[in-house]
Amino acid sequence: MNSRWLIVEDDDLYASLIKRGLEREGYQVDVAHQEEQALALLHRQHYDFATLDLNLDERSGLKLLPDLLALQPDLAILVLTGYASIATCVEAIKLGARNYLPKPARVADIIRALDATESGLEQPLEQAPLSPARLEWEHIQQVLQQHDGNISATARALNMHRRTLQRKLQKRPVQR
Repeated sequence: MNSRWLIVEDDDLYASLIKRGLEREGYQVDVAHQEEQALALLHRQHYDFATLDLNLDERSGLKLLPDLLALQPDLAILVLTGYASIATCVEAIKLGARNYLPKPARVADIIRALDATESGLEQPLEQAPLSPARLEWEHIQQVLQQHDGNISATARALNMHRRTLQRKLQKRPVQR
């Protein structure tokens, strides 16, 4: 297998774990810790696959996604995030990501997510409804997305104090 993989991840430890696992599976892997590094690597090298962290140095990886695809339109991109939400998942897919996974994701899941010919069709549908706390998290993420990540505008739209919103956003999303 001579497939090349680009990991765009600002967490050194997580990037090295994924890199090592992908290399064990036979992929040639490069890591970029910043947007500029990722774009420079794409100018020099063709990649088949990429994983893109949703939160790169406090900036949304979704802003980088169109630039990556502009340089290499056939690049299969998987968005990874520690703060998964329906709103960011939908936006990532709209922008051209092939799939979206919450962290921590195993290497086998990452490969499966990008290798699937029709992304996501083989995964069973969940039967349990979302909890009220998870619904709140999803709603906050949707409104935040509508306001381009602006905390103050989102707090106003939710009729919530800005600090309260910031506290809610700092917590990991609640499970279903």
